Amino acid sequence: MAELDRIEQTVRSRLRTIRLSQGRSLDDVAGRAGLSPSTLSRIETGKRTISLDVLVPLASALHVDVATLLAVDDGDVVIRPTPHRIEGDTVWTLSRSTSGVTAVKMRLRPNRRPVEQRVHPGRDWFFVLEGRVVLHLGDRQVAVESGEAAEFDTMTPHAISAVGGVAEVVMLFDREGQRVHVHAGT
Repeated sequence: MAELDRIEQTVRSRLRTIRLSQGRSLDDVAGRAGLSPSTLSRIETGKRTISLDVLVPLASALHVDVATLLAVDDGDVVIRPTPHRIEGDTVWTLSRSTSGVTAVKMRLRPNRRPVEQRVHPGRDWFFVLEGRVVLHLGDRQVAVESGEAAEFDTMTPHAISAVGGVAEVVMLFDREGQRVHVHAGT
């Protein structure tokens, strides 16, 4: 029984740590998981038992797999990203959810809808693995080719879009950048 209590405490701690590291509120995560904020609060504080029927939607709402929440051995340094769809694009999170910086790989598809530029504190960085993207920085449009990188202040309205076909990029975000870019459309 002590082993089960230890695992449950680890899961509670990870749920809260991941939620906070992503800058997400109880209301936001609970809503995405189909739970009430009070239920999520009781789970995080140990006042409610964790069951699979809430663990799976919570993992999905936090964009992690259940194994990340249940893993007892911290000796595994390999990250096994799983793809998530966001507004027609595919995103793989390449860093641990508790890291101060989030690394993601994105497969961007060209789209016909207008680009929505966003602003947030911090800096963003990306490297184009394949294809070509346009970095929209306020009124400017900057072409970034395969093998090139871009870094910029995120207080300038910004967005990226694929041009002429599918593009793949690796991006680094701080916590605010991850919340704005990776979770906005989900």
